[in-house]
Amino acid sequence: MGGGVSKFCCGSEPEGSNHGVTSSGVVDRIGEGNDLPQFREFSIETLRKATSGFATENIVSEHGEKAPNVVYKGKLDNQRRIAVKRFNRKAWPDSRQFLEEAKAVGQLRNYRMANLLGCCYEGEERLLVAEFMPNETLAKHLFHWESQPMKWAMRLRVALHIAQALEYCTGKGRALYHDLNAYRVLFDDDSNPRLSCFGLMKNSRDGKSYSTNLAFTPPEYLRTGRVTPESVMYSYGTLLLDLLSGKHIPPSHALDLIRDRNIQMLMDSCLEGQFSSSDGTELIRLASRCLQDEPRERPNPKSLVTAMIPLQKDLETPSHQLMGIPSSASTTPLSPLGEACLRTDLTAIHEILEKLGYKDDEGAATELSFQMWTNQMQDSLNFKKKGDVAFRHKDFANAAECYSQFIEGGTMVSPTVYARRSLCYLMNEMPQEALNDAMQAQVISPAWHIASYLQAVALSALGQENEAHAALKDGSMLESKRNAL
Repeated sequence: MGGGVSKFCCGSEPEGSNHGVTSSGVVDRIGEGNDLPQFREFSIETLRKATSGFATENIVSEHGEKAPNVVYKGKLDNQRRIAVKRFNRKAWPDSRQFLEEAKAVGQLRNYRMANLLGCCYEGEERLLVAEFMPNETLAKHLFHWESQPMKWAMRLRVALHIAQALEYCTGKGRALYHDLNAYRVLFDDDSNPRLSCFGLMKNSRDGKSYSTNLAFTPPEYLRTGRVTPESVMYSYGTLLLDLLSGKHIPPSHALDLIRDRNIQMLMDSCLEGQFSSSDGTELIRLASRCLQDEPRERPNPKSLVTAMIPLQKDLETPSHQLMGIPSSASTTPLSPLGEACLRTDLTAIHEILEKLGYKDDEGAATELSFQMWTNQMQDSLNFKKKGDVAFRHKDFANAAECYSQFIEGGTMVSPTVYARRSLCYLMNEMPQEALNDAMQAQVISPAWHIASYLQAVALSALGQENEAHAALKDGSMLESKRNAL
């Protein structure tokens, strides 16, 4: 982010993984994620803090009628970004069953998947914690695109990556995937497609394996209510139809078009001139095989991978270029505050915070006027005022002390005070304390860009450059959203 060579650089790919057909270069690593932490159990308090109290601003998606669940984005203390799926309280009554299922899924580690990092099962709470994928879903890029339709080469890449993910899961004894669809395909920092691990578990112990739309449900599931490995192949066929058409076409209608050789009606008109008739015919043939009524006539994941590899196009082009999305390492214009944080220009940051004042402290003024009459509140306000005077005159040690006394008074919560004290700590070479305050400011105000920017500066001072880059990117994104309102 920002002009020139940024010190918030991206890390190299982890070692110790297998190699396969490229998706963003000649060689692509698709083996097991040795850089990922082992599956662990999280406390509800840790996840509450990571998601800023399960703030509505952090909701990524909401699904399900029978067993509603919500997915939040969050950030752990070590700055790892996570996706947290919070189940309905009655979804998994037996905590032991939930833990066993989650642990089994948590043993999987593959670069074609958004992997499961852990779970939480305190009291009635049931939550899954996975890698966070920042670049939306296939449904968004395929059905609701804004800048450009997805290119043919990228659609082929999606088909291959998901087939490889299913092959990996099958090889590890987890062949059942529940309700594979365009919302289960996610895009990582580099815009490479990955399969969500959440589909490897049901939404509840006894819940449905498929959404209520019967038109896309495998015929044998309608008869028996059970999902099989062959059912997953049927769902993969519906995914191929999505990629071919750019629409969510019911399989019965698509098969009628194929039988009538009305291929033009099936293909996405946005793809005109991007593929040969032989390539289009081959993908349609694969989709038809997956959608066979008789389950045993459908291909398995291994044969899908074998069929998809020769079809790949533009192997040298990174996914983010095909998608028209800036890469995690690319440069985008930063605001004056973003530029100051990129340069670690603490003087410039101080000037901006001083000019901003407390206008981002929503509701604080009302709370102050209500409590003005109490002696405790007056004392607390005096500490804040003294801190502000010291902050203005760049007496950062004294300012930090005054702000600490104000915070300890506990009469009101102010993200700006935490941000100011964070900068004071940075000025006094106390980066860990600065990071703690910047994170606390974000807990209070999850969508506040300044909290993310200050985290970036503190993380850089701590030598955590990859995490600093991610925090700077988050700050820039939040600021852009705020300015667009």
